[in-house]
Amino acid sequence: MIDIKTGQPADADILVIPVLAERVIAAGSEHVPDLDSLSSLMDSHDFTGKTGESLFVQLPRGPTEELLLVGLGDEADTEALRRAAAVAARKTKTYRVVATTMHDVGIDSSVDAVVVGTLLGLYSFDEYKSKPKESRVAALVLVGGDVAVSEIADAVIVADAVSLARDLINRPAWDKPPAAIADIALGLSADVSVKVYDKTGIEEAGFGGLIAVNLGADRPARMVVMTYSPQDADKTVVFVGKGIVFDSGGLSIKPASGMEAMKTDMAGAAAVMAAVKAIAELKLSVNVVGITPLTENLTGGSALKPGDVMRAYNGKTIEVLNTDAEGRLVLADGLALGIESEPDLIIDIATLTGACKVALGNSIAGLFASTDEAAAIVAAAAESAGEKVWRLPLEPEYRSLIESDIADMKNTAGRWGGAITAALILAEFVGDTPWVHLDIAGPGRSEKSEHYISTGGTGFGVRTLIEVARSLESRHDS
Repeated sequence: MIDIKTGQPADADILVIPVLAERVIAAGSEHVPDLDSLSSLMDSHDFTGKTGESLFVQLPRGPTEELLLVGLGDEADTEALRRAAAVAARKTKTYRVVATTMHDVGIDSSVDAVVVGTLLGLYSFDEYKSKPKESRVAALVLVGGDVAVSEIADAVIVADAVSLARDLINRPAWDKPPAAIADIALGLSADVSVKVYDKTGIEEAGFGGLIAVNLGADRPARMVVMTYSPQDADKTVVFVGKGIVFDSGGLSIKPASGMEAMKTDMAGAAAVMAAVKAIAELKLSVNVVGITPLTENLTGGSALKPGDVMRAYNGKTIEVLNTDAEGRLVLADGLALGIESEPDLIIDIATLTGACKVALGNSIAGLFASTDEAAAIVAAAAESAGEKVWRLPLEPEYRSLIESDIADMKNTAGRWGGAITAALILAEFVGDTPWVHLDIAGPGRSEKSEHYISTGGTGFGVRTLIEVARSLESRHDS
């Protein structure tokens, strides 16, 4: 655990200073003994302060022996600061104590950005390595500015939540069966009550989508419901996260290469679990219900077959034409259960469709919403969190594409518009409740490490869900 505190540069081994484009020092110039020499050094190394740039500088005199200059680009916004802090963390992980003035650049949420960026930049998943390469950083010292201890503590809670989601996603599928993930949920927080539906409970409740997808797996499914209910809350939000622990595609089996990363198909569930934990630790005044249907999608002798019909929790039926379109089946149950809480907003988050990844790439989540207000709440939360989303249409004319001859709907509608038709299926299970669907097939996993993103599970969505809760907390009924 890294100790994050306020202090002076002399307390550290290296000082990190942020630099805007055109070599403008954004904060901390008073700690540089010779600004003219520093400017000449930047010039000689062609360091201009662009985003992602960094430069180590030896100081002949000064509060520390070394400086690290980190570029913020043209403007010091929150996301630029978050990313620059992560770049600095990666560059200085061989030092014991690192000081920085990055939080003192004069923008909102700068302490949160620096702390979260630093901790996520240092994240690594080494549990299965015999000789893990650990960071040497023992402390981060925030130099200058008016920093409250509570600001640091809250930022650490958020970073820890993202790291928890990453750990869950990155863990191999054999080591995270549904029952094990449910056990983790049971220990999330003393302020979160948890109900776990086991195999019998799932059958008695009638979670038909979860039952259907689990048919080909040896390890039984779980439906987990996490509830945080502070006494003074008058708004309620429900989060539903897709928890496919491993997705082979079922009998509509994926190619081998398509399965390599399928331990990450429970990224939505991981985001929900982590967000609920953080919201409780932050003591936000909003009621939160987190729902995670958990199962593997495998090819056992009893596996769901193309042409089968399943009945979801709310009684609606779905003809399953492609068993690899399984996420919408378990989310149907979760959403139908979630609206029973009569929330002000329900959000599902899922690595749902390759079509969304084709449309928006690896860095942007698709956002679908039943109302403009719901879309605006989540989009604003995502922007504040630094997580990119883009609203896509719930096109009513496409509803005919999911019509079935023998059931209320079918689970796939062909190649075109796949992200939209998947969202239209989910819309059948939310009634009139304001609803947002986040398709994180692209940003839920990364194939490369950059700034605060590490290879593997990214924990995308955790910060957005936390910000949604903060937003609803500010909307108290009068």
